[in-house]
Amino acid sequence: MADPTAPRVLVINSGSSSLKFQLLDPADGALDASGIVERVGQDNGTATITAGEQESSFEGAVADHKAAMTIVQSLFADVGLSLSDDRIRAVGHRVVQGGARYSEPVLIDDQVRWDIHDLGKLAPLHNYAAVDGIDGAMALLPEVPHVAVFDTAFFTALPEAAANYALNRDIATEYKVRRYGAHGTSHQYVSRTVSEQQAAQGRDVSGLRQIVMHLGNGASASAVLGDRAVETSMGLTPLEGLVMGTRTGDIDPTIYAHLHRRAGLGPAEIDDILNKRSGMLGMCGMSDFRDITKAVEEGDEAASLATEVYVHRLRKYLGSYTFVLGGLDVLTFTAGIGENVPMVRERLLSGLEELGIELDLEANAARSNGARVISTPQSRVTVMIVPTNEELSIAQQASEVARGA
Repeated sequence: MADPTAPRVLVINSGSSSLKFQLLDPADGALDASGIVERVGQDNGTATITAGEQESSFEGAVADHKAAMTIVQSLFADVGLSLSDDRIRAVGHRVVQGGARYSEPVLIDDQVRWDIHDLGKLAPLHNYAAVDGIDGAMALLPEVPHVAVFDTAFFTALPEAAANYALNRDIATEYKVRRYGAHGTSHQYVSRTVSEQQAAQGRDVSGLRQIVMHLGNGASASAVLGDRAVETSMGLTPLEGLVMGTRTGDIDPTIYAHLHRRAGLGPAEIDDILNKRSGMLGMCGMSDFRDITKAVEEGDEAASLATEVYVHRLRKYLGSYTFVLGGLDVLTFTAGIGENVPMVRERLLSGLEELGIELDLEANAARSNGARVISTPQSRVTVMIVPTNEELSIAQQASEVARGA
């Protein structure tokens, strides 16, 4: 049972049109409350909160993220909680883009706020919203330390060979074009959880070779050696890499010019197609793998082909990252698809026994909410499912920074 007197952290995730929030105990992840404000910037906004058995909701205009935070304050009051609670010792803000400047979470001051806004040039849909969320939260909790936790931080230590594109050096330098990655908080949390579990079994994890596959509507892979990321699939933006729910993943960049010349499409239209109208949705009309799995079982050809494309891309990354690491000790799946779609894991790992990967089909098909091994005892590579918990990771990092402050 959670200690009702223990310190709490409020975690804020300000997206382009939403604001998610959780109040939790950073020691064990126990939740006091969680919720979301949706359709930020619109007249028909909605918001919900759940706190144990208590629930409340809101419908109406949500002008911006500052207004969203005021709504959050009201929702807290509705369920008998308060943002003025002195147990709240820190506010952790998820920030998508920290550039090459921020390799660790930092206490937010005027300079950090300005930097986050400036880095919005690299992540306009996310960083500007994060600044608005920070401003709104600081207005309501001015005496509490506010900490920025960056999605890109885990990947700032990538080897230069992995971080750099083969682009004209002057252009790359002037416009800060490099691989920044994304989902770093998840990859860091999952890889550390795996290392801790392996160490508890007496294994030397100083050189543990891991691949983490964060497979959700957005999807990314990382290669981790010891405690350091050495490769990641997302690049300057989250478009690069794996096939995703609505994103193409890796694509010939000349397709931009081709669609402009042949179809008369402008940059904004092409960007919309590649990011919002492609991926699984573009190939088969569905992006939810529950629907896709059902369609595959019913013999839908478009869904079957889309799944083959999806798995083929995963196999390419699994193979290439294994070579980058010089071998593989642990492969871990996380996020909505990674944790909950046995078909994807089975198809990805089928026929890899000669490479030391042997999936336990019964364990793979079983449902469970906890971390677990799904490879056979004979498998040289340990295959795991580890549920990600980015909010807990943000809360723990924010709490640590706040204590230091």
